[in-house]
Amino acid sequence: MTDVIIIGGGIVGLATALQLKQQRPALKVVLIEKESSVARHQTGHNSGVIHSGLYYKPGSLKATNCIQGYKMLIDFCDAENIPYDLCGKIVVATRQEELPQLETLYQRGQQNGLGGLKKLTVAEMREIEPHVTGVAGMFVPQTGIIDYKQVSEKYAEKFQALGGEIHLNERVEQITPGTSLSIVVTSQGRYETKLVVNCAGLYSDKMAQLTQPGGVDVRIVPFRGEYFKLKPQKEYLVKNLIYPVPDPNFPFLGVHFTRMVHGGVEAGPNAVLAFQREGYKKSDINLKELFETLAWPGFQKVAAKYWETGLGEMYRSFSKAAFTKALQALIPEIQEADLEPGGAGVRAQACDRTGGLLDDFAILETDKAINVVNAPSPAATSSLSIGKTVSEKVMARF
Repeated sequence: MTDVIIIGGGIVGLATALQLKQQRPALKVVLIEKESSVARHQTGHNSGVIHSGLYYKPGSLKATNCIQGYKMLIDFCDAENIPYDLCGKIVVATRQEELPQLETLYQRGQQNGLGGLKKLTVAEMREIEPHVTGVAGMFVPQTGIIDYKQVSEKYAEKFQALGGEIHLNERVEQITPGTSLSIVVTSQGRYETKLVVNCAGLYSDKMAQLTQPGGVDVRIVPFRGEYFKLKPQKEYLVKNLIYPVPDPNFPFLGVHFTRMVHGGVEAGPNAVLAFQREGYKKSDINLKELFETLAWPGFQKVAAKYWETGLGEMYRSFSKAAFTKALQALIPEIQEADLEPGGAGVRAQACDRTGGLLDDFAILETDKAINVVNAPSPAATSSLSIGKTVSEKVMARF
């Protein structure tokens, strides 16, 4: 019998496991991961940015966990000699109409306690990023770059050193809550546990439904984000990180430029509906999963409201010229020939029945389970703080 089973070996599951074992060493904690190694999906396919907390509504779970998690992450990396670079970023308004939203971001950053934010004129922007264009900007000194797969592997190492168990190549197939214990059936065996903690990312809603006989009123809608890379001879165009002012109607930050901690510059991502939850290529299609997405009333409402934006994103996915044009809004010198195919990630975006794309982190609890059902960006930056939050919920039950 185990005290706690954690489902999902991404950065949030691993951070939760580590925090729990550090706080309560006597608890028997087992983490179950369906892949052959940790950090294989959202954690291993993101752009490796340490987020400052700029974008998030003051007082929200995203804001509080990002700001607290940021410091915890930096302290952890310093202690464990994990490389990172707090290089800062600029946020660029490319049109006059974006200036009010840029001001909103500036005010929000100040409310979230970010010191050193600086409004930039065009000339000041070009002192930082000589090839950028726009009407105004803002410098955010806290932003940095890191390798979250490396961070996750260190979380795993430390968790196991404390006596925690990680079971790889094991898929959870059934969860049966009982009066005092839950039965967790996997592809490899059967467990009895006092508590289930669901950090399953792209399948977090599926796992949550298994823990709650009545189901949950939220579904994960997978959005693929596709990147290009700048050819090495064009990397001089980008010194660090260049972001646009995001559309406040969407939980995405828009196509941007990111210098990577191990070298190279990424450009992207877009945000297109993935036809498979772990569909990293356009050709990846799972008809059952696609039907479930299309049949969800919340997604139908989102599609009806934002079909024009969605079509534009899809067009950019298939047209390198259109993708290049979006990047040229920030750096006009960029040409199609400067870009080569990069990677892709899939974001697990929770959508409720009414068509709301959940903007904040979301944790649903039952007497036998704690379900992290929405933990997109900045979850990697926030991981140790989210892990602390979840582990405190766990410890309150023991």
